[in-house]
Amino acid sequence: MRKSKGLKKGTLPVYIILWIASILSIFPFYWMFVMATQPSAAYNSIPPTLLPGDQLVNNFMKVLDTIPFFQAMWNTILLCTTVTLAVLLISSLAGFAFAKFEFPGKNFFFILILLTMVIPPQLGLIPQFYLVSQLGWLDTLLGAGVLFLLNPLGIFLMRQYISESVPDELMEAAKLDGCSNFRIFRSIVLPIIKPAFATLGIIVFTLVWGEFLWQFTVLRDPASYTLQVALASLNNAFRVDFGMLLSGVFWATVPLIIIFLIFNRWFISSITEGSIK
Repeated sequence: MRKSKGLKKGTLPVYIILWIASILSIFPFYWMFVMATQPSAAYNSIPPTLLPGDQLVNNFMKVLDTIPFFQAMWNTILLCTTVTLAVLLISSLAGFAFAKFEFPGKNFFFILILLTMVIPPQLGLIPQFYLVSQLGWLDTLLGAGVLFLLNPLGIFLMRQYISESVPDELMEAAKLDGCSNFRIFRSIVLPIIKPAFATLGIIVFTLVWGEFLWQFTVLRDPASYTLQVALASLNNAFRVDFGMLLSGVFWATVPLIIIFLIFNRWFISSITEGSIK
């Protein structure tokens, strides 16, 4: 008898739940797009508007007339790319050291790094602002990104991934061939941890892209604005044009979707690799 190619018994409810969850996850983005194509009055309409309109271009032109949108997008892309590359380098080196080397205080320092994850970032806002201002980094992308260069989650992720994916025997064989630790990292470790790189890269890029509080604190010159700070300036205390605002938010979200689609294969590979092993 041929095996049935239909759904296995008991899987239909699971697929229904997944479809509902997917629709609920996608709907906010769809509604944002719909509002970006409507005049501001449609935001409070009853019943709510669920079909796209014809104001997408007009709303976006209002955004361009109000804020330096493309300059802010370039600043954001430059900031996020630089911080992401720096975090990937620092986290992978630190994770490699914690995973494969023994040194005094190794566990203590690793736990100390993890403990920084439970400290609310708002607690350090004032002293961090003071240090950045004393260094002369206000209104610079360096000042906006310096706090994100050391990422405890990234170090933890890289340590776990390298511990499980890089065999000690392979490192010992490389050392017998005369490879230095950096050569081992460059030639052996880096090719193996590409899926973890994609995962951490997406996390960090998204985190920095969506950061508002710190960027709003240190960036005061419109020429140095990132997208989040520039979009915040669209909020008028007396009147908010929701069509214009959500049009700016929509176009600010598009690069994130593109980044995810580009690295989606490696991201899924990193998630599923543990179950495959």
